[in-house]
Amino acid sequence: MTTRQKLRIGLFGYGVVGQGLHDVLNSSCGFKADIVRICVKDPLKKRRIPMEHFTFNRNDILNDDSINLVVELINDPDAAYEIVTGAMKRGKHVVSANKTMIANHFRELVEMQTKYNVSFLYEASAGASIPIIRNLEEYYDNELLHSLRGILNGSTNYILTKMHNENIPFSQALNEAIELGYAEKDPSLDIDGFDAKFKLCIITCHAYGLFLEPEEVFHYGIRNISKFDIRYAKEKGFKIKLVPYVGKTNDNTITSYVLPRFISSDKYLYNVDYEYNGIITEAAFADKQFFSGKGAGGHATGSAVLSDISALSYGYRYEYKKYLQGTVTNYTRDFRIEIYLRYKNENDRELFNFEEISEQYHSNTCNYVIGVVNLSRLYELRHKLPDMDVFIINTGRKDIN
Repeated sequence: MTTRQKLRIGLFGYGVVGQGLHDVLNSSCGFKADIVRICVKDPLKKRRIPMEHFTFNRNDILNDDSINLVVELINDPDAAYEIVTGAMKRGKHVVSANKTMIANHFRELVEMQTKYNVSFLYEASAGASIPIIRNLEEYYDNELLHSLRGILNGSTNYILTKMHNENIPFSQALNEAIELGYAEKDPSLDIDGFDAKFKLCIITCHAYGLFLEPEEVFHYGIRNISKFDIRYAKEKGFKIKLVPYVGKTNDNTITSYVLPRFISSDKYLYNVDYEYNGIITEAAFADKQFFSGKGAGGHATGSAVLSDISALSYGYRYEYKKYLQGTVTNYTRDFRIEIYLRYKNENDRELFNFEEISEQYHSNTCNYVIGVVNLSRLYELRHKLPDMDVFIINTGRKDIN
């Protein structure tokens, strides 16, 4: 029988997720770990537990030799990087939920685990309550994975659900998401697709063994969505979801992107609404599998953090099996994709270089076209798109390439 390591935790951050972790840790019957000290930024903020548990100096945790696990749950990616690397250099294990920090320093952080002989776990960074990383590491370690796609951002899914169900404008749905704590006061990471892209980059490493720089991956969010787009989708029997995708284009090459997508009522993701996430894997032997769970909220994310802490007590660490296998070696954006483009100016439409057009519509107030473009062209336009009066949706149709 494996002996469990006694964990003494230094916790950074006591916001929604930090408090959620505290709750689920205290409610766990089969596992106990001590939170020795909690580091927070604001000394004036009222806390629900006595102030003697808190510190405002990160070194009180990093330099405490009795603490063997640092759990990092703060919003600031730069500060998180300093905390995580500082902890590993001191021989402390780390659990993190900071997808921005991990995606932007991924290869370095993985290499540091080996250098300092520590575990670095981050299940909560990619799918909130869905254990997708552990499944990719253990279940799909030798499986021929064709593709992975899904809803990885609870904030945007909540907004899109409210717009679809209640016919309210984007701004109102966004404000509700902020009030409920599903989106930050500065929601740009969510609504512009960055959050989903960072999660996709993390998942890609475990699914295919490639470390992608986030800048390499095309992403497009929902900021410019309009009631016209929602109405069009409903008339056609679709919902609109923000769906990151990664998949093989041949035996050793993958592509990936983040785009809003039309979802028909016969698809798994159609009924994944509000703050829930859903992930679909397609593989050679396991065929299609679907995972669903809460994608926002303190207890949902805290449960994934607790799972990492429990696994770490048994000495668990990711093995990066697909990376070591080295089967996938190339990344491409030369990939044809069919999109719906709602636009106002013909000059904007011409920038997309449509290869084929299957449907188009013109009116005094709005135009749209459905046709095939190359992902590499969307990537070339990525810096112009936020300022253009357009909205793009992946139709989700297959057999284009």
